[in-house]
Amino acid sequence: MNDVSARDVQMATSQWSLGKSFDTFAPLGPVIVTKDEVPDPHALDIRLTIGGEALQHSNTRELIFRIPGLIAYLSAITPLRAGDIISTGTPAGVGLGRTPHHWLRPRETIVTDVEGLGQLANLAVVEV
Repeated sequence: MNDVSARDVQMATSQWSLGKSFDTFAPLGPVIVTKDEVPDPHALDIRLTIGGEALQHSNTRELIFRIPGLIAYLSAITPLRAGDIISTGTPAGVGLGRTPHHWLRPRETIVTDVEGLGQLANLAVVEV
């Protein structure tokens, strides 16, 4: 999943979720896999590039919370059903944390790559 944020909207409120809630702001794919297709979910190389430049690179072994713990915690709060998606966050390197900041520009291609699962490529488009 590509966690897209409208930082101007996000920073105008104390709740970050509004800046992440626009249509097209959480593209997911290119496929959804089942548990048996990922031998170790805590050993996947992950990378994000924009225009061919690697801005984020990490591995799921760096997750703060392990997947079974996340599932247990969330399912104690709300029912989880087949098809629900749990998004775990993002590695270091987001545009807001860079000096200078790196904001998405129209026509940039954002590629999210998870080792062994595939690549998700999205074109940044400004909608008026």
